[in-house]
Amino acid sequence: MPRTVTGPTQREAVFIREGQRFTPTELARGPWDPQALHGGAPAALIVRAFERHDPQPHLRFARFGFEFLRTLPFARLRIETQTVRPGRRVQELAAELYAELGGSTPGQAGEQLVCRASALRVQAVPDDLPDLPEGALADERMPEPAAAREMRFALNPEDDQPSFAATAMEMRWLNDPWAPGPGRVWQRLRPALVDEELASPLARLAASADFGNGISASLPFDGFLFINADLHLHIHREPRGEWVGLDGRTLLHAGGTGLAETVLHDLDGPVGRGFQSLVVGARRRESAG
Repeated sequence: MPRTVTGPTQREAVFIREGQRFTPTELARGPWDPQALHGGAPAALIVRAFERHDPQPHLRFARFGFEFLRTLPFARLRIETQTVRPGRRVQELAAELYAELGGSTPGQAGEQLVCRASALRVQAVPDDLPDLPEGALADERMPEPAAAREMRFALNPEDDQPSFAATAMEMRWLNDPWAPGPGRVWQRLRPALVDEELASPLARLAASADFGNGISASLPFDGFLFINADLHLHIHREPRGEWVGLDGRTLLHAGGTGLAETVLHDLDGPVGRGFQSLVVGARRRESAG
């Protein structure tokens, strides 16, 4: 059964910076493979890079997209960012995430591109708007974290190894996390993101949004894999504070594709939506003979 756990200390971080590279700690580890990262950890790191790239105070981030080109290895990472569409009212940014490969195997030294990302910045909506029609403001709030139950979340509840989901994230559930179907949970990133630097609200949003397919699982964890191949966020209001609420559902169609759709909240209400395309398949069973 899920258990309440003590989180990491304030001195721990998800990544340690080493020059232009970022070394993941155990707090970045993912759920499907012990040698891979959770997608939310590098997503938050990339958002951090986007926020630092040629800041434009009059523009707001409206969209983030992450294309996971392969399993994100537990290795040192490097990010390259650039502006691909400059403009006064609309700007598009791009980033590439590279993983450092070990050199023990011939042909395996160097770096490997593991994720491409994009961001769209647009001119802020004016403050002096006329009265808006019903439905123009997203104001339906989730029950607050105080009304939820704090529980540890891992694919194997008996696994005490540190990970992004089970250790780095504080989770407070409004439903049973092991019941198939839609799910609602509040999340708060406990440790710093890089060294002693806390994650920004946007970076926290990206870190949490990658959990959509897990909190709204429509298939049992012990029998199936449903790994997201991408993550796209559409943001209509900048998030505020530490807490990120997820109200998610997973849609599956036999012979089609899987989609996880998540309404993203802060304590004041919805701030946007997350979408994940899923790779779905049965888990391999080890032979008994």
